[in-house]
Amino acid sequence: MVNKKLIRELLNETDCSHNKTKKSSCDKPKPGATSGGCAFEGSQIALFPFADVVHLVHSPATCIGASWETRATPTSYTGENNTVTGYCTDVTTNDIIFGGHTKLEASIEYLVEHKKPKGIFVYETCVTAMIGDDMDNVCSRMQEKHGIPIVVIHSPGFVGGKNLGSRLGAESVLHQLIGTKEPKEIHPFGINLIGEYNVTGDMWQYVPLLEKIGIKVVSTLAGDGRLENIQMAHTAKLNVIVCAKSLISLTRKMQEKYSIPYISISFYGKRDTTNAIMSIVNAFGDEALIQKAKEVIQEEEAKLEEALVPYKKVLQGKKAILNTGGNKSWSIASALQDIGIDVIATSVKKATLEDKEIAAQYVKILITDPGTEQAKLIDEHNVDILLAGGRSLYTAIKKKVAFVDVNQEKKVSYGAYNGLVNLAKDVCNAVNNKVFKIVGREAPWNNME
Repeated sequence: MVNKKLIRELLNETDCSHNKTKKSSCDKPKPGATSGGCAFEGSQIALFPFADVVHLVHSPATCIGASWETRATPTSYTGENNTVTGYCTDVTTNDIIFGGHTKLEASIEYLVEHKKPKGIFVYETCVTAMIGDDMDNVCSRMQEKHGIPIVVIHSPGFVGGKNLGSRLGAESVLHQLIGTKEPKEIHPFGINLIGEYNVTGDMWQYVPLLEKIGIKVVSTLAGDGRLENIQMAHTAKLNVIVCAKSLISLTRKMQEKYSIPYISISFYGKRDTTNAIMSIVNAFGDEALIQKAKEVIQEEEAKLEEALVPYKKVLQGKKAILNTGGNKSWSIASALQDIGIDVIATSVKKATLEDKEIAAQYVKILITDPGTEQAKLIDEHNVDILLAGGRSLYTAIKKKVAFVDVNQEKKVSYGAYNGLVNLAKDVCNAVNNKVFKIVGREAPWNNME
């Protein structure tokens, strides 16, 4: 069942900047707060990339109808990728009256027999939370019977938005998985990547660089993740929060329980990628590791600058507005500045207080109401490019400016050094695409007499 004390705790995270400045809580639910994504969706997004477990939603079928597989989170898992298909207990009116626990138990039995997963994640939603199904009891019995981890995620949508849901998902992993398996050996420079979902393969852009330096990724939450690895996450020497500040509660608790320090970094753009690598090696304090990192960075930056030359010629001095969510409000702004673009404004509507503070260091104008401010700023500053989610395409067409989709619908990675080249290429293609100037014109036949 929903733990009200835990939710209050997560909404008032001690390591969040709001507690240091006496501002309001992170993600306090308010009317309409879930219109941009509910807590269930947030927990699903945070845990979805685990491909070797089955994700079972205990709810009516409609809960996953519009939310399943909304992000391109590729995996290198060689077995059956269980995230491709959405599994649901399909709670009906009859189950609401008499209880859905029998259907939940039968669903788990079916999945164990037919899918043979390494584990099962079971998500509680609004309906099953309100009818009071004892999911913990059912899943505990099934876990003991079948000998595989069956993790319950209490994240009904009505408790708050996506950020809170991500935290609730991480809490479930912390208390039910982390520390339940020991490795054969412990790497001296092992790290956990927290809040990295490997959207369009972002993680694969920089992990090879870390490995080249001598750093081992013990586990990820949850990009290209494995159940067995997250069980051994307590043996890492450093937690690295990759942009997603919503999971800072997890890293704080792991520091308290397992004495694992944490840092928060971003791998978008040249400057931030270099700073991220140096922050990681400096946290270990090993001179040989630091020297190796400097050598790798020098080599990669040289290759990057050479690759960016033709794109910078086109993009130098171009003006852009960024309308995306959370950490991307500042991390992508940094990447755009690295390729010569003047970022006029960035949207912070869906950003945490800490993200807003960081965004202010990169961009002067912070947009809080994109619906009314975005179009106005394009006109006022003679903006050339709008970078946003698909819904903003119509604004770009109306204003006859270039458009690039930088949300989860994007097709290629923008992470790290190679990703910056991909971003530069996409922005150049958009700027040079004549369709954005033409499509907003009045149809020629409207002027025919």
